[in-house]
Amino acid sequence: MSAQHKRPAPPKKGVFGRVLKTLIRYYPAMVPLTAVCILFSSLVAAVPDILIKRVIAVIETWQPSRNWDSAAKEILPQILVMAILYVISLGAVFLYTQLMAVITQGYLHKMRCSMFKGMQNLPLRFFDTHKHGDIMSYYTNDIDTLRQLISQAIPSLIRSGTIIVCVLGIMLYYSVWMTLLVLGGVLAMMFVSKKIGGGSAKYFMRQQKSIGKTEGFVQEMMNGQKVIKVFSREGAVCKDFDDVNEELFQDSYRAHAYANTLGPVIMNIGNVLYVLIAVAGGILMLTGAKNFSISRLPFTISIVVPFLNMTKQFTGNVNQASQQINSIVMGLAGAERIFDLMDQQPETDEGYVTLVNARIDADGSVHESDKHTGQWAWKHPHGDGTITYTPLRGDVRMTNVDFGYVEGKTVLHDVSVFAEPGQKVAFVGATGAGKTTITNLINRFYDIADGKIRYDGININKIKKADLRRSLGIVLQDTNLFTGTVMENIRYGNLDATDEECRQAAKLAGADDFITRLPDGYNTMLTGNGSNLSQGQRQLLAIARAAVADPPVMILDEATSSIDTRTESIVQQGMDKLMEGRTVFIIAHRLSTVMNSDVIMVLDHGRIIERGSHEKLLADKGTYYQLYTGAFELE
Repeated sequence: MSAQHKRPAPPKKGVFGRVLKTLIRYYPAMVPLTAVCILFSSLVAAVPDILIKRVIAVIETWQPSRNWDSAAKEILPQILVMAILYVISLGAVFLYTQLMAVITQGYLHKMRCSMFKGMQNLPLRFFDTHKHGDIMSYYTNDIDTLRQLISQAIPSLIRSGTIIVCVLGIMLYYSVWMTLLVLGGVLAMMFVSKKIGGGSAKYFMRQQKSIGKTEGFVQEMMNGQKVIKVFSREGAVCKDFDDVNEELFQDSYRAHAYANTLGPVIMNIGNVLYVLIAVAGGILMLTGAKNFSISRLPFTISIVVPFLNMTKQFTGNVNQASQQINSIVMGLAGAERIFDLMDQQPETDEGYVTLVNARIDADGSVHESDKHTGQWAWKHPHGDGTITYTPLRGDVRMTNVDFGYVEGKTVLHDVSVFAEPGQKVAFVGATGAGKTTITNLINRFYDIADGKIRYDGININKIKKADLRRSLGIVLQDTNLFTGTVMENIRYGNLDATDEECRQAAKLAGADDFITRLPDGYNTMLTGNGSNLSQGQRQLLAIARAAVADPPVMILDEATSSIDTRTESIVQQGMDKLMEGRTVFIIAHRLSTVMNSDVIMVLDHGRIIERGSHEKLLADKGTYYQLYTGAFELE
């Protein structure tokens, strides 16, 4: 069976219960009050048939010789009771609709917050293995199906279910025989609902997954528009989209075809049942058959007429309940995806060593400070209750490290890197050699399979990840700027930085010149990942953002790759100042940017094949020498 037509797994058990539990947990008072209002309005909807029966009974027994006043005295109280109940019911309906608006929107608001908060704690691996468009679908399409489930399907189900139970009880009270006939029709409805509704549910679940796949494809194509146009692949992309969109069409078509068939079929079964009840009631009346019921009332027009109304009401609510199957299935499919996202295992952090403000005395002793001192230390609690403070120096050492993104596929083999405070360590090698992987391990975006990584002599597994990453500045090859002003984007590296500190960081990175020429200078608004800036300008802002953080260790992953040679020469002075006194890891294809590094490491297929200074590696006339002289290129 092809993947396209593979039958999806049924919804997980307990999804509906989990939705209800979270609803009650978020709104412990409003949810029960809303349920009471729905139940009351439903009960009122079932009462009129009792009152109609009494009115008809009065009219049926009325004779011309009787006084109209006596008949009116019997009928008017019934009408008055109905009017009072309808007025109260109207108030209950108004109240529960208002409460449902608050509950629904509030619930979705809390769910989105929980999803987003949980997503921030997910490991980087999750985002590497899920399309961004599919992740966006959680917040748009899946949340919308959940809205329909809570605001429409659940209230309608409660209302219809209550009316069905009440009307069934009244029908049994008046006539067991005709009730059995109605239940026979309902069994036929249930059979049809199971057959048609089951097919609908299957394809609605497929539709949810197809929507996420389609949204992911569209976002991927939007991000790659330049590449598409450069290679004139518009036609091929359209064909690929047609395939994805066709899959969505087929799933949606089948889902709604089943759903749209269910309502008319059940409605017509109800119409046939209505006729059968009318015929059966007439026959029982004419034959004078004995009525088997709790009421022990004989078959009369006062029973048959209300029974016809109750049949219509009963089958109508069965139909209404069956119509909610679509919303319930879609809502549960969306809820299942949302809960799957919320249940993703967060990034684990067993670290207990933290980064604190420190005061270092003349004798070298280190003390924790509750004020910002500009000096930092690792606070290391021990099992015996003692605490040691290690000054943050930026000494990073990797020893015999093995790593693989997928178990069984090692991409780094026995890698050892020693970076003393203030040293510049450069990595060169072909794409896929493992350069960026090494820096990802230092940040603990991924955990190593074997070996040790120590930071200032402390195993990085003992350091809290947030504190570890706070001590590391990183400038990536792919620059990400956020919607906000230029100043706010620079300050992102240190939210406590003053405007002047942000300007100094921009000057250090060589960005101040172009920033001051922007329409509003540092207050210029950036949108669309800085689409109103050139690629080089965006990279300069990323460097300034790292500079304002003032970390002891810097990771420059192709930091100047998007800057032209002329701009690079301007930036290089600022980069030298930025790197001064810091431990720096440099990843670069341009060998001119790594020549003044203390140590250059050449990687090939996850192994360090050469290491040494620029001069030493040239003298060795190995791979680095061949790269430098152009004997072969990195790519």
